[in-house]
Amino acid sequence: MKELCHGLYPDDSTEHGRMLRLRQQYFLVSAGLQSVFRSHARRFGTLDNLPECYVFQLNDTHPILAIPEAMRLLMDEYGYGWDAAWAIVTKVFAYTNHTVMPEALEKWPVQYLRTLAPRVFMIVEEINRRFNLFLNSTSASASDKYEMAIIKDGQIHMTNMAIYASFSVNGVAKIHTSILENFTFAAFYRLFPWKFNNKTNGVTTRRWVMYDNPRLASLLDETIGSSWRKDYEHEIGKLKPYCSDPKFLKKLIEVKRQNKADFASFAFRHYGVSLNPDSIYDVQIKRLHAYKRQLLNLFHIMGLYLKAKKDPSFTMVPHTYIFGAKAAPSYIFAKKIIELILAVADVVDGDPRTKGMMKILFVENYGVTLAEHIIPAADVSEQISTAGKEASGTSNMKLMMNGAVTLGTLDGANIEIADFAGKENEVIFGLTAAQVEDAVAKGSYSPWDVYNSDPEVKEIMDSLFVGPWCHGDQDRFRMIFDEIMNRNDQFFVLADYRAYCRACEKVEELYKDEMGWAKMCAENIASSGYFSSDRTIEEYNRDIWHLKKYNLSR
Repeated sequence: MKELCHGLYPDDSTEHGRMLRLRQQYFLVSAGLQSVFRSHARRFGTLDNLPECYVFQLNDTHPILAIPEAMRLLMDEYGYGWDAAWAIVTKVFAYTNHTVMPEALEKWPVQYLRTLAPRVFMIVEEINRRFNLFLNSTSASASDKYEMAIIKDGQIHMTNMAIYASFSVNGVAKIHTSILENFTFAAFYRLFPWKFNNKTNGVTTRRWVMYDNPRLASLLDETIGSSWRKDYEHEIGKLKPYCSDPKFLKKLIEVKRQNKADFASFAFRHYGVSLNPDSIYDVQIKRLHAYKRQLLNLFHIMGLYLKAKKDPSFTMVPHTYIFGAKAAPSYIFAKKIIELILAVADVVDGDPRTKGMMKILFVENYGVTLAEHIIPAADVSEQISTAGKEASGTSNMKLMMNGAVTLGTLDGANIEIADFAGKENEVIFGLTAAQVEDAVAKGSYSPWDVYNSDPEVKEIMDSLFVGPWCHGDQDRFRMIFDEIMNRNDQFFVLADYRAYCRACEKVEELYKDEMGWAKMCAENIASSGYFSSDRTIEEYNRDIWHLKKYNLSR
């Protein structure tokens, strides 16, 4: 029990770790369902009306065992037959997908579940058998039937079971939902189009504006009144007329300056580093993953450093590059990227040539508390995932609300952010999702083409063997070189490198115009109402949960 409850998402690089994950998932869904069913039966004397009172929102793949476990409880503990139990289950489960990455669409070896919970496995087998019978009665193609199978190749495909059993399936940004419908789950969409819907993510303004940025909150109160605190989605737009008001913009500049000074003090106290509040605070805070492309950001920094060392006349607007990220316990490549970030930081920060121009800070143990310090101080919001790979993102929304300008690809919620704020108030670059998909389909992209045609890229990649960050160890960062060059740069880092450099240069030019930059920041704040979690929850309730509303102000 101690091991079971020690921490979620244990290292899954071993069979023991994978079994522990499965045990955790089953333990949590079973305990939760048993509690709900027991309390409901006590209150009503039956579970027949369970769909009138509950919707279980399956948040990604981890709780999907709740579906066969609910069937087990209904049949074995409460005496329902299969058809009656299935009628209840298919009315109470709704599934939210949070990623299109194949490795995150959970699959479990048949023997794992058969060993851990044989009765639950029997139920999964029966769900699969009945689903196959249903598929055979449709006009679905053989390839579609195979694609949708719940059990195949010795694996239980949890997402397929969730889509089949749920009455609603949603993505978390418009482009993400479109990718689910047209690519990832296209076979299911052809069969059950009415199940699919979009619910773009949102974040709570009570934490991410009122609590973490009291200076901005006070300025908003002073400028447009306090109604935005209760209805951010509709009221923050009142700021629009002030986005060109020099008096307001000067106050906004001062709020940001003070927040940056606060974070500089925080960084000195906690990390012993000195930050320049007058530099551009360039922020990338998110889970460390290859598709999120912290490497693209870092390669650009490495390129700037190498340029500065070669060219005595090189100069740039002072930058503070802030990384906040955690790597999954077994994700060795992500840990190697963190090692490279720290190694480059040591070199850049310790070199008199770049002192005053560049500073790198990697914040350890990144989480919500650290985000509350970083986000109000950010100037630039790095949202540079490979187009088509980021479901939505939420740091982009938090940073937008706090007046950071998005430097990003047309991916996830970045697209909607640019739609609401205007593309002129963001810096967008890189391949589109369609271009990435086309290049993958045709096999037309090779990182070696970029390496051989762009001397700067070649120098950066070669520096992974001989650069100052290697400290004479040519193999230290070989893994990163191999992942990019010899595994065909799966996430198009080098393909987007030159476009990213141009986008960074554009950021510098825009930042030099203090009032123009402040206007962009203000436009982002004024346009961020759609990204309030109040709107998101309202849409879930309107389309999926159908809960009654209560006016708490009475």
